[in-house]
Amino acid sequence: MLRVLGIGALVAGGLAVAVAALAAMILLGPLLFWIAWNVLDFGHALGLPELGFWGIVLATLFLVVGWFPKVVITGIVFLVDPSWFHDGAARVHWPEPTFRNFVAVALLALLASRPHAHAQRKRGKG
Repeated sequence: MLRVLGIGALVAGGLAVAVAALAAMILLGPLLFWIAWNVLDFGHALGLPELGFWGIVLATLFLVVGWFPKVVITGIVFLVDPSWFHDGAARVHWPEPTFRNFVAVALLALLASRPHAHAQRKRGKG
């Protein structure tokens, strides 16, 4: 009976869509951060260096997770490379008000707002 209804194909198709959506979310976040930080040069506009692969992954995670994982990420950076915080080489400043910097800030804000919007929806329904 299940073969006639195609339930197995429906479940397999749903699972494939779910896996594809998860993979897209995992890859899309770092891609958006990389575009904002390195391609649009937002890091340089702030007086900060370009980030490599792991810097982009950690910064993206930092934007999209809650408070406790942010503390863990900060602790990891402290343990792995403590000079990153007290090097003094970066001179952070406010970026110029250009369209390029606006797009970079909008992309970073999009990353930072998604989990919080999801949490607000859950809280409102309960």
